[in-house]
Amino acid sequence: MTLEEIHGQHALPTEHDWMQGASKALHELLVSAQRRGCLTAGVYESAKLMNVDPDNVAFCVLAADEEDEGDIALQIHFTLIQAFCCENDIDIVRVNDLAKLAAIVGPSEDSGEPRDFHCILIMNPSEEGWKDPSLEKLNSFCEASRNVNDWVPTVPLPE
Repeated sequence: MTLEEIHGQHALPTEHDWMQGASKALHELLVSAQRRGCLTAGVYESAKLMNVDPDNVAFCVLAADEEDEGDIALQIHFTLIQAFCCENDIDIVRVNDLAKLAAIVGPSEDSGEPRDFHCILIMNPSEEGWKDPSLEKLNSFCEASRNVNDWVPTVPLPE
């Protein structure tokens, strides 16, 4: 008997459509947040922002390639960010392809130099009543993932 059967929960669907929907929603959210100026990129920049204004953070994306998995300092930062997000009810996902993420978000508009994409925060814009359907889809995806004890689900980025 599995844990899901004991608690009457169903396993998270693994169909292609379920992950494809989360993947598309993440892509749309990143593009929308970038256009609105509601995106903060970088581990240190994100940590500073979460410390100052955690109520304004709507969503968090952690990204690492295979070579980053052995970076102990980065993994410690990820653990601290995850704990902070859990304490402040901020949904969070992981992405395993920094190059795709960088292609979606792009370089900094100020300097044109590459940014640190290991952590990206989506902030609530100053506009009242902003409801992004992609954010709502991702929030539902994260909630469903938590129901099967996947606290930080990995979302593949679209091709």
